[in-house]
Amino acid sequence: GIEFDYCCVQAVLALKDAGFETIMINSNPETVSTDFDVSDKLYFEPLTLEDVIEIIRLEQPMGVIVQLGGQTPLNLANGLEALGAPILGTSVDAIDRAEDRDRFDEVCRKIGARTPANGIARSEAEALAAAREIGFPVLVRPSYVLGGRAMRIIYDEPSLARYFVEAAQASQDHPVLVDRFLEDAFEADVDSLCDGTAVVIGGIMQHIEDAGVHSGDSACVLPPYLLSGPVLEEIRDLTRKFALELGVIGLMNVQYAIRDDVVYVLEVNPRASRTVPFVSKATGVPLARLAARIMAGEKLADLDVPEEPPVPGVAVKEAVFPFNRFDVDVLLGPEMRSTGEVMGFDDSFGMAFAKAQVSAGNRLPESGRLIVTVNDADKETVTPILRRFRDLGFTIMATRGTREYLARLGVPTERVFKVGEGRPNIVDHIVTGDVALLINTPMGKKSQFDDYEMRRAAITYKVPYLTTMSATSAACDALIALKSRVREVSSIQERIASLKAEVDAD
Repeated sequence: GIEFDYCCVQAVLALKDAGFETIMINSNPETVSTDFDVSDKLYFEPLTLEDVIEIIRLEQPMGVIVQLGGQTPLNLANGLEALGAPILGTSVDAIDRAEDRDRFDEVCRKIGARTPANGIARSEAEALAAAREIGFPVLVRPSYVLGGRAMRIIYDEPSLARYFVEAAQASQDHPVLVDRFLEDAFEADVDSLCDGTAVVIGGIMQHIEDAGVHSGDSACVLPPYLLSGPVLEEIRDLTRKFALELGVIGLMNVQYAIRDDVVYVLEVNPRASRTVPFVSKATGVPLARLAARIMAGEKLADLDVPEEPPVPGVAVKEAVFPFNRFDVDVLLGPEMRSTGEVMGFDDSFGMAFAKAQVSAGNRLPESGRLIVTVNDADKETVTPILRRFRDLGFTIMATRGTREYLARLGVPTERVFKVGEGRPNIVDHIVTGDVALLINTPMGKKSQFDDYEMRRAAITYKVPYLTTMSATSAACDALIALKSRVREVSSIQERIASLKAEVDAD
C-alpha cells in the first residue's frame, strides 16, 4: 500500500543521510520505493522467504528492517531469523508476543489492559463453542492476515459455520481468533515510537466511523475531538506500557475501543501502520525516519522529539473508495475496501471534515431533500442531528418506522416508501434526482442486505450517503462550518511553521 511505501522511502532517505548503504526489496511497480534513485540498490523481487533470504546471503547486510512494509514482511521475520538474517528493531519474539493470542493475553494481564472477551479456534466446533461462551455478535478473523482479509462480524451460529470455510482458505496454518464485538463503541488508533527505554506518542487518532470498521477505511481525526481527559490519559499510559513490555525498537501501533468511557485493547502491531504518513504530516514529525534511526542504534533522547507532538489545528483523514467502479455494497466492515486516502486540515473539526470530504470526491449538499431510514437503536441519536439538518434548510423524508418515531418528538417529515412497500420508493426518488442526501444505518445480519439496492442506487446516481450516526453528525458539523465560515486554504508547511514559531516564542 502507499502508506507503507511512504514509510519505506522515508526510512531509506534517513539511513542514506546517516551514511548507510540501503537496499530495497519490493515487487510492486506502482510505488516510489521501486524508483531507481531512491535506494542504493533495488531488488525487484517478490516478498517470499526464499527470494529474500537469497538476497540477504548475497548482500550480507548488517541488518534487515521488516517493520515498515506492513504485515507481509513482518510475517517473514521468524523464518528470516531462523535462517540467520540479522533483524533490526523489534525482536522476532516481541512480534510473536503481539501476534499470538495466548501470549498477547498474557501481556495484557501483566500490564493491566482490558480486552474484549475472546477465544481461539482451530476447528468449526471450537469456534462455535467459543462464540457461545462469549455471546453474539462476535468478530472473527484468521491470525496473521493482511488488510483485515476474511474478517467478519458474525451474528448467529449458521453464519459462523459458513465463515469457517472461508477463514481456512485465508490462513490455513494459523487459528481463527474469536472476539466479542463491542457494539456502540468507537475506536482510537495510536502510533508511537520506542527505543527500548523511552516512548513517544506520535498521535492519538479517534475514528469517526463506528467500531468494527477497518482502520484503513474509517475516517479519523487528530487530535481526538470526543475522548475525555481520563480516557486519553489511560490510552497514553497503556501505549507506553505495551511498548516497554514488548521491548519495541522503532514503530508500534495500538488500536483501542472505547465504550461508556471504558478502554479496551483490540490489538497491538509492533510495526508501521497505515496512519503513519497522516500523523507525520499532521504533526511535522517524520515518524518513519525517526524509527529508522532508532533501529540503526540512535536514542530518542538524542533526536529532540517531544513526548507527544502537538497538532497545529485539526487534521481529518478520509478514505477513498472504488464503489463507483465495482458492484459491491457500500457498507463498511472489518475487511479493508479503500484504495486511497486524503487529508483535510483546518482550525475546527467541522471545516477540516468538510475539506476531507471534498478532497475524497464526496459532495456535501447544502440544502434539498434528505431521506432517513435508521435502525431502532439509532433513532434516539439521529433525532437531534435531524433537527440541525432542518435548521440548515433540509426537507426530511423518512420511512414509516423512523417517521412515526420522529413525529412523536415533534420533528416533521414527509413519508417515503421502502422498496417493496409502494411507489415512488426511495430508489425512485434517487433515480429521479429528488434526493440530496441519504442516511441509512442498518444493524444486524438481515438488514445489512435488505437495503443493498438503495445504497447501490445512491452510488450509481452520485447521491451522498451516510451509513453511521458518527459520520452523519460529522457531516452536519461540516455543513454548519461551510455555511458559517469562509473556506481558507493554507499549506501543511505553513501550519507547522506557525506552530514552531509559537513554541519558540514560549
